[in-house]
Parts: sequence; C-alpha cells; structure tokens
Amino acid sequence: MDCRYCHNGVETSSLAGLPATEVCMTCHSQLFTNADMLAPVRASLASGKPIEWQRVNTVPDFVFFNHAIHIDKGIACETCHGEVDQMPLTMRAHTLSMEWCLGCHRNPGPNLRPPKDVFLMHWRPPADIDEIRRQLIGMLDIHPETMTDCYVCHR
Repeated sequence: MDCRYCHNGVETSSLAGLPATEVCMTCHSQLFTNADMLAPVRASLASGKPIEWQRVNTVPDFVFFNHAIHIDKGIACETCHGEVDQMPLTMRAHTLSMEWCLGCHRNPGPNLRPPKDVFLMHWRPPADIDEIRRQLIGMLDIHPETMTDCYVCHR
C-alpha cells in the first residue's frame, strides 16, 4: 500500500499526517476486523471520537523536520521508517538521532532514489544507480556542503 494513502500530507507538509478513523476503516472493515489491536479504531468509529495516536517516530521540539522536502529530494519513506509493510505493529526502525541524520546529510547519495520511486517498498536500485544518484544530486539541487549547517535543522 502506498504510504500516501494513510499519510496524505507527506508530499506537501512538514508533517506526514495521521489518518482519520474512516481512512483506517476503509481497509480494516474487511481485514483483521476482529483483531484486539484494532479495538481503538473500532471504538473511534462507533463513538465519532478521533483516534488518539501514539507517536512512534519523533524528533525533539527544537528540531525542524519537513517530510515534504525529503520526499521531493528523493529520500524514500522506508529509508527512515523501515519496511513498515512487514511490521505487525509500527515500530521505530532507526534512531533518528542527530548523528544518524547527519550521516545522510553529509553523504545523501546512498539514500537517494528517483523521486517517482520514493513511495515504493522494497525498491531495488538499477545497475547504474551510482550514475543516477550523481545526476539526482544536481537535478534535485542537493548541496551536502551546506546540509550540516546547524540552521538546516535548528531554526
């Protein structure tokens, strides 16, 4: 399933967005309908009260993070969030620590893919991926030499 189905703000907002109960129930009215884990979703639908989501991935308040810019620059959802389609319950796949993020900001190449492929799970790079990534850095206006400046993430 495409990440945008549940996280419809990911391309246009700093926040990916969390799905409304009705979005969840589009699938879960047919799949895992009686699963104990989904009791809060069913209760939300019955009561009309929004789901109280528990965040899995978060950064401190003093960190500015924008999902849309990462998507626009060719960083896939699974790069940071892992293979969520294989997780019975969504869990943190990476530390999302400052050092972890800086590693990518210093050398984004290994994490880049064509923007049209950022929502593909289990993506396999083509044989000429190194050349594609070199081209993407220019085409997508990516500047690793300034991406570790403090103000990029601390505003």
